[in-house]
Amino acid sequence: MDSNEFRRHAHALVDWMADYIDTIEEHPVKARVAPGEIAEQLPTKGPQAGEDMAAILADFRELVLPGMTHWQHPMFMGYFPANSSYPSVLAEMLTATLGAQCMSWETSPAAAELEGRVMEWLRDWLGLPADFEGVIQDTASTATLCALLSARERATGFLVNEHGFADLDERRFAIYCSTEAHSSVEKDVKIAGFGSAALRKIPVDTDFAMRPEVLAERIESDLAEGVVPLCVIAALGTTSSTAIDPIDAIGVICAEHGTWFHVDAAYAGTALLLPEFRWMLGSAGNVDSFVVNPHKWMATNFDCTAYYVRDVDALVRTFEIQPEYLRTRADDQVRNYRDWGIQLGRRFRALKLWFVMRSFGLDGLQAMLRRHIEYGQWLAETIDTHPGFERLAPAPLNCVCFRWLPPGGADEAVIEKANQRLLANIQDSGKLYLTHTRLDGRYALRIVPGQTRVERFHIEAAWALIEETARNLAVD
Repeated sequence: MDSNEFRRHAHALVDWMADYIDTIEEHPVKARVAPGEIAEQLPTKGPQAGEDMAAILADFRELVLPGMTHWQHPMFMGYFPANSSYPSVLAEMLTATLGAQCMSWETSPAAAELEGRVMEWLRDWLGLPADFEGVIQDTASTATLCALLSARERATGFLVNEHGFADLDERRFAIYCSTEAHSSVEKDVKIAGFGSAALRKIPVDTDFAMRPEVLAERIESDLAEGVVPLCVIAALGTTSSTAIDPIDAIGVICAEHGTWFHVDAAYAGTALLLPEFRWMLGSAGNVDSFVVNPHKWMATNFDCTAYYVRDVDALVRTFEIQPEYLRTRADDQVRNYRDWGIQLGRRFRALKLWFVMRSFGLDGLQAMLRRHIEYGQWLAETIDTHPGFERLAPAPLNCVCFRWLPPGGADEAVIEKANQRLLANIQDSGKLYLTHTRLDGRYALRIVPGQTRVERFHIEAAWALIEETARNLAVD
């Protein structure tokens, strides 16, 4: 492909991309395909000779697109959003065109310095303490792993990196999170070498937030057994229901024992852009590390995770490796972000965040968030006044957990089966995408009106569909 052919296809693709967003509501939200259906249509062998781009794009439209769930659809209200926006897409086009490997200042000076600056902007917009320094990771799962590894090395004088666990005189460590913490915590504990047995899942209160008094008791119990309380991972917005762990109370406990305190604010942390929601974080005085995902609720394409730490030296010493072929003359004057995390190779993720922050401005992002929270609060109030539905958790933001109470369905097993059917019918309609969770043992439906382009009429239409589907099931 030469530049002229590239121009022709690129112009056509930009038109297609704009049309796709403009007409996205014509697509079913969820892909209507069966497992294996797409693979059956793909050749089992790759092409020996190159193919014409027109044929490739035709297959994209006719084969790939029908098998995609449309995350940018305003009626995508399951999980948490993975939001995009036009400025972010434009930046991704430039990132792909530049094709830069941004592992160090030397390999991409502007990428390194822009990353540092936008992380400062975001830190200040979120109201985080000024002594936090940030780096962009791929996901919150990776950021939490970085926190665990940094905590491990700081607590052991960086011995595990050198000798493994063998030289620790059988010292045992414990990591603490709530029973509502994200599943990545357990995976990260395994990857970091502690094993699942080291993870203490602390009970939650009736709002599904960690109980700090139980955390304190468990730490004291572990200390009595000679177990070191290495790290506490609190949730500023749990995955199931956006429950807010009491950050300041947990921080006091961590400070008392020298325990690394990590706050997972992957989704709900974006709400800290709103001063009226800064109560969620409190003073953050004892927080060691903090993660939030702009790629969830900040109109920035996946992937883009903002990870902040106070002890940068512990982070860098945990990950820094300096083979001769990576050394440069500028190393003692600059930040080489390859040493701030697991990956050596790094994408130019800061560019899209910069585009979004400049295009929306703080005012624009705040307006979007307030709209989404307003929609969530409207839905929560609507459910609370409906005799046929029950809300199952507080809704501090825009994630609402609820269930249908079918006629005559007093038995929990009957209610659960009815809600499973309700969810399946909604998914199959192609008009709305919801997901489910389990809260205090009860099957719950989750709805999150947080897509970049969602409007009030979308959440009203979603609720109307839920009501209609429930009525039809009740008749059946």
